[in-house]
Amino acid sequence: MFQAAAWLVATFYSWIDSYAIAIALVALAIMLLITPLTLKSTKGMLEMQRLQPEMKKLQNQHKGDRQKLNEEMMKLYQAHKVNPLASCLPLLAQMPVFLIMFRVLRGLTTETDKGFAPKYISKTSELYTSLKGSFKMNSFGLDLAVSPAKALSDNFAHGLWYVLLVVAMAGLFLVQQKMIASRAASPTMSDTQAKIMQYMPVAFALFQVFLPTSLVIYYMTQAIVRIIQQYYITRRFYGHDGSIGRQAQAASQTAREMTDDSGKNASKNDKSTKKDLDGPTSAPIVSKRVTPPKNRPTPSGRPNRPTPPGKNRSGNVRRDKSGE
Repeated sequence: MFQAAAWLVATFYSWIDSYAIAIALVALAIMLLITPLTLKSTKGMLEMQRLQPEMKKLQNQHKGDRQKLNEEMMKLYQAHKVNPLASCLPLLAQMPVFLIMFRVLRGLTTETDKGFAPKYISKTSELYTSLKGSFKMNSFGLDLAVSPAKALSDNFAHGLWYVLLVVAMAGLFLVQQKMIASRAASPTMSDTQAKIMQYMPVAFALFQVFLPTSLVIYYMTQAIVRIIQQYYITRRFYGHDGSIGRQAQAASQTAREMTDDSGKNASKNDKSTKKDLDGPTSAPIVSKRVTPPKNRPTPSGRPNRPTPPGKNRSGNVRRDKSGE
């Protein structure tokens, strides 16, 4: 896999004598290969969103039975021919590509005491010949082998150009996420979660200051292609009122309203239950002493004498002359 990716970089370099353009063309080729998966996953995600009201009903119906809920959800997916994992396909495809390209671009500029010793490519290729023994991977006045952070520490004024590349990439990521957020609606996602999802790619872009500039070029090219993809997806899936995207938006809004209504009903039920448990408000109970307190004189003025143990209290009862 590493040799195949490196061969692709070497092939494009043999066509155009530029490291940056060769890396950009590799990113473009990979994005073109992933585009069918992206379109398929987007359609699958929209089909999932159309089912959100029915999914919400099933969740309310089988709230206490997780197994039954999963069974009913699978029946719902099968009835509408929806694959819940379809939206994960581009992500699963891009992760190994990221690791491969990271290792390949680092391998091309493997440093030794005598300069670079490129890996994964043929020693007869033009790319190998141009990098062998060199200490820089210059393109458009920038050394693609160093990170923006290192370039900034070596020469602050010249390093600002590297930082501007990272800022431009962050701006492209932000535009892409805004295009997605403008048409996406999730009934379970709060505004804070939506903001986090929107700005997370921008935070990821800032980490690129510690990676080789060649990767910055690679990701900038991918970001540009993704913006074009998102524009096409908006035109294709959200172009008219009866499109699948508009239906998914309406279903998401319905599911959101169902979530809000269920939350309000649950709050009312909690208040009603608490009121029932508390019971009606009653007047405070006033304790009235029935027997006179100890060590106090009785109404006759004589002190109370305790009854001797074992003696029947009935002996103190006054009897009449008949003995009754």
